[in-house]
Amino acid sequence: MEVGQLQRSFLEYIAALFREGFLDGQFSQLQLLQDESNPDFVVEVVSLFFEDSERLLNDLTKALDQQNVDFIKIDAHVHQLKGSSSSIGAQRVKNACITFRNCCDERNIEACLRCLQEVKQEYLLAKTKLEALFRLEQQIVAAGGAIPILDEFS
Repeated sequence: MEVGQLQRSFLEYIAALFREGFLDGQFSQLQLLQDESNPDFVVEVVSLFFEDSERLLNDLTKALDQQNVDFIKIDAHVHQLKGSSSSIGAQRVKNACITFRNCCDERNIEACLRCLQEVKQEYLLAKTKLEALFRLEQQIVAAGGAIPILDEFS
């Protein structure tokens, strides 16, 4: 595939991620921080988000599996996940965390378990879609092209 076609595919794909609510303007802000001196900035930040999220999701799973559920601890984990998803622009993960925090406030274990599944699902969807976006970027660079900037969502 030639560079122009790859770049068009990239722009169409990222526009769909914004349109479908997977990403918000914070992701555009991250992209603006990337330059020649730090060409992998977005991938590095998002990779840290993936690592952090996997740890938090495991901690949440264990915490909700306890005999005596510590809703304060669970809320702290969800708050952290909400903050990190918000910082990279993972809008649907952030929104699922907001709902999860409300269930923690209500101390509703069943609702928290449902919310955990929802957060996990949204996280996995976001991860899959962002990984596909980064593969497209790699293809563009490998073909000798520059990553186009989608400025209408900034």
